[in-house]
Amino acid sequence: MWINDSIDRIKLPFRKEKELFSSLYDILGFYPHNIELYKQALLHKSVGQRTAKGKPLNNERLEFLGDAVLDAVVGDIVFRHFEGKREGFLTNTRSKLVSRDTLGKLAKEMGIPQLIKSTDHSTSHNCYMNGNAFEALVGAIYLDRGYNACMQFMQKRILAHLINIDKVAYKEVNFKSKLLEWSQKNRVQMEFRDLEQTRDEKKSPVFTTQVFIEGLEGCKGIGYSKKESQQNAAKDTLQRLRREPQFIDAVFAAKGDRTKMEEEPVMVVPDLEKLEREQQNFIVEHKAPVESRTKPAEEFVLDDVKMTPHEKSREEIIAEAEAAAFAEN
Repeated sequence: MWINDSIDRIKLPFRKEKELFSSLYDILGFYPHNIELYKQALLHKSVGQRTAKGKPLNNERLEFLGDAVLDAVVGDIVFRHFEGKREGFLTNTRSKLVSRDTLGKLAKEMGIPQLIKSTDHSTSHNCYMNGNAFEALVGAIYLDRGYNACMQFMQKRILAHLINIDKVAYKEVNFKSKLLEWSQKNRVQMEFRDLEQTRDEKKSPVFTTQVFIEGLEGCKGIGYSKKESQQNAAKDTLQRLRREPQFIDAVFAAKGDRTKMEEEPVMVVPDLEKLEREQQNFIVEHKAPVESRTKPAEEFVLDDVKMTPHEKSREEIIAEAEAAAFAEN
C-alpha cells in the first residue's frame, strides 16, 4: 500500500521544519522518516556548507545514487509496461523518461525549485540544477524508505499524474537525429560546427552550435551543453527547411554543383587498343645511321668474308664453344 503517514504523529521542533515536512508530503506523497536526507538532497553545492569534520555537504552524492536508482526503477517500469518490445526501444524510452530535460520539467511542475537551497548566482537558468535535485530526492527516498518506496513514488506520483509513458515512448524528440536522417535520405552533406563557448551573466557556460548543409549556413543553436545547443540548432534548421522552399532549393543547387564536380573525369580514359599494341611490341627497333638512309642496305653474309690463314672458320668457333661447354659440365 502507498505510504500515508500523519504529520500529527511527528514532533516538529521548528515551524520551518513543519513547513518542509508539509511541502515534501505534497511532492512525495508521504512524510520523511529522516528529514536530514531530504535537506541534503535540496542543498546545492554553491552554498558551500560543510560537515563538522570539514567535508563538503551538498546533494551531489545523493544525486549520484538517485540517478542509479532511477535507471533501475524506470527500467523495471518500462520493461513491464511495453511487453515484447526490443531492447533498443526500451533503452530509448527509459532515456527519455530520465533525461535532464524531463527531470527538470518534473521538478518545476512539482514545486521542487522553491525548496532548493542555493546562492543567488546559482539560481540562474542552470537547467540541470532542478533535475539534479529531483535525482537527489530519489536517492534520499531510497535511503529513507527503500527501493519499493522509489517504485511507488515513480508509479503513483509521476507516471499516474505527470507523465504519459506511451506518449513519451512514441514521441520523436531527437531533432538532431531527425535532421541526420533527412540529410542521409536526400544524400546531402550536413555537419554541426561548435562556434564558441561563453558564459552568461550568472557565470553558467553557454555553447553555440551552427548547422551547415552542403556548405550553406543553417540555423544556430544555443544551450547550456553542446548536446542542447546541437538539438536547438537542428530543431530550428528543420523548421527553416519546412518553411523556406528557397532554402531547400539552394541546398540542392549546391549539392548539384558538388556532385557535378565529383562526376567529371579527372583524366581522359586511356585507349585500350593502343595500350595492347604497345604491350605486344616488345622488339627494340634500332634506327639506321643517317648516311645509310639515302641508299639501300647491302646484304651481308658470312660467305662474303674472306678468311686469312690465321683466322678461325665459323665451324671451328662453334666446335670450340661446344667443347668448352661440355668441359664445364
